[in-house]
Amino acid sequence: MPPNIVFFFVDDMGWQDTSLPFHTEVTQLNENYYTPNMVQLAEDGVKFTQAYATAVCSPSRISLMTGMNAARHMVTNWTLRKDQSPDPEHSIIQPPEWNMNGLSNQKGDSLTYFATTLPQILQQNGYQTIHVGKAHFGAKDTPGSDPRNLGFDVNIAGHAAGGPGSYLGKYNYSADWRQPGNLIWDVPGLDKYHGTDVFLTEALTIEAKEAVSEAVEDGSPFYLYMSHYAIHAPWEKDERFYTKYEGGGLSQFDAVFAAMIEGMDKSLGDIREHLNNLGVSDNTIIVFMSDNGSPKQATRNLPLRGHKLLPYEGGVRVPMVVYWPGVSQAGTTEDQYVIIEDVFPTFLEMAGVASKQIPETDGISFVPMLKGEEVDEQERPIFWHFPHTYDQFPYSAMRKGKWKLIYRHTERALELYDIENDLGESTNLVESETQKTEELAKILTSYLLETRALMPIDNRTGKAIEMPSEHI
Repeated sequence: MPPNIVFFFVDDMGWQDTSLPFHTEVTQLNENYYTPNMVQLAEDGVKFTQAYATAVCSPSRISLMTGMNAARHMVTNWTLRKDQSPDPEHSIIQPPEWNMNGLSNQKGDSLTYFATTLPQILQQNGYQTIHVGKAHFGAKDTPGSDPRNLGFDVNIAGHAAGGPGSYLGKYNYSADWRQPGNLIWDVPGLDKYHGTDVFLTEALTIEAKEAVSEAVEDGSPFYLYMSHYAIHAPWEKDERFYTKYEGGGLSQFDAVFAAMIEGMDKSLGDIREHLNNLGVSDNTIIVFMSDNGSPKQATRNLPLRGHKLLPYEGGVRVPMVVYWPGVSQAGTTEDQYVIIEDVFPTFLEMAGVASKQIPETDGISFVPMLKGEEVDEQERPIFWHFPHTYDQFPYSAMRKGKWKLIYRHTERALELYDIENDLGESTNLVESETQKTEELAKILTSYLLETRALMPIDNRTGKAIEMPSEHI
């Protein structure tokens, strides 16, 4: 039988927000957290030290589902309300009319991206597809707000919102207690836990285990998309773990954050234990990943610069671990970089889907890395595109080999960093590395043109922002 696949997807977890170090040395953040199940997963499988997502949630999730880069699918910011963008007005920049309604299963829906999704292809190949937790694929009152329209047989607790109203069962996982009438964030379908002390992370884990049991009983391979809301805002105490961090030298926020991370890690352990009890662990691939870097409210992921929403490493570099029983080599580390759209072709190859059924995407399968096959030293360009005013500056960016280029739209300014020797992106080399700057600016420009990437408008001229190669 084809292998089962568990994609354990965490929200807003930074590269070092774990006791499993992804840096070459242990940092203070690693000391702050306790994630023994992540550590065990890495001991069993492969730790990817240079895994990337986009810097914000919806774009990462659409890239996962379609294998396309955000510049191409044009869901470049987070979605929630139909036909409404979260971007505030800006004195100079006006964001383009992006696909703010997200992903759709129907061609022609306004402001959406249509594609055959990862779970749809797995469905067509005999997989039971299970969605648990955060969806955030499409705006409220659009088809993409329901994961069942996008290839999932089962949807547990997924809808339009990218965060929960609350993590607390006693508040029915709703924001209504805090902001009366604010129901758009309410987590659906978990009524049995309302009025209880069951933390949302635990409720989702219980439900996921039941859904997996049913799939195993049916005798079909399954794809479990275990998409936790944790550790997205609102940050609330997971009382099962909070006391151990309280008074331990952490601020209250950091203690709450650490407790939520440990609760997420417990879920990973519980899922793995359940797979073992069902007798399917030896035929189940587990991939752990985060959708973007940690939020700006959290302690910085040093030595990385920046946080969620930014193009710097702290916004886009994320923890990732892969365990493929009988294929991946235990306790190994992979230092070549991968990006979120690579998951799409990788999972389809893992599932044994015929190559003719795998559509052409921006992603590249990392199966050869897991098999220990020799992969040429990487010079593949990867890209990010955020033409928005929400919370941070608009930008396009790319990495090729050790070099990272950032194009800040408002200022028409370029930044160049040597990631290999300057992980903290502290020294802008545009002036000293003019040839490399010119080379990358041309590559980035070509990609933006090829994908028909939407650029913001300059309010002063009414014209789209120029391409980066025009500002060398």
